[in-house]
Amino acid sequence: MRGIRIMLVSLLIAAFAAALFAQDMKDPGRRNVEFNASDGTTLSGYLALPSGSGRKPAVLMIHEWWGLNHDTVLLADALAEKGFVVLAADAFRGSVAREAVDARAQIGSTPREQIAGDLDAALDYLKRHPRADSSRIASLGFCFGGTHSMLMGTRRSDLAAVVIFYGGGPITEAGQLGVLGSGGPVLGIYGEEDGGIPVDQVRAFEAAMNSRGIENTVNVYPGVGHAFVKSDSYNKGGAPERAWKQMVDFLKTEL
Repeated sequence: MRGIRIMLVSLLIAAFAAALFAQDMKDPGRRNVEFNASDGTTLSGYLALPSGSGRKPAVLMIHEWWGLNHDTVLLADALAEKGFVVLAADAFRGSVAREAVDARAQIGSTPREQIAGDLDAALDYLKRHPRADSSRIASLGFCFGGTHSMLMGTRRSDLAAVVIFYGGGPITEAGQLGVLGSGGPVLGIYGEEDGGIPVDQVRAFEAAMNSRGIENTVNVYPGVGHAFVKSDSYNKGGAPERAWKQMVDFLKTEL
């Protein structure tokens, strides 16, 4: 009995310690790599590597409007487990918001050209990484990051695929699509009940890509709104898990 009591006490202590030191998803995410922006500023990101050795297909992951937080790091790790080199970029140079008002403010205060330049620098770093196959790289983003994954696709023909998770402001004019699709197909994932991205905008984006002959798959998931794929939902069934699996299968096929 004494041994059982000791074991139970040990388990309780371990559970308490785990709860005490558990990271919130909105906490700043860990950074483990550095590289330079075009203006010489030192940028950072989180690099998640798959098991094994040799060059692997790679993904540049772009965070939501909160910034590079713990949620993004967990998603990068989950994708790396599927065999991809994943670089979670930081579009806000270290700034991470916890409240919507602060997230909106950091978007408004960060020059759009700086964001694009920093993300391009992250992509170039990823292309040079010895574990990454530079001919098989995709951009992927969520929310704010989905928008910037789309925009990166319009200016970077070296992307082998582009993944957009509910990026606001889908491009509806074919003439503004730039080089999108020239290096590989586009996958767009949206929520039917997303109040900020009406379904008719999504379908207009799809129509614009079709008019340009851009290979694309656009899926609107019923019953869900914005930001439905998170580190605590992507593997728990329902639309989040189906959307995550669709993305993984797409990347495995295209990269």
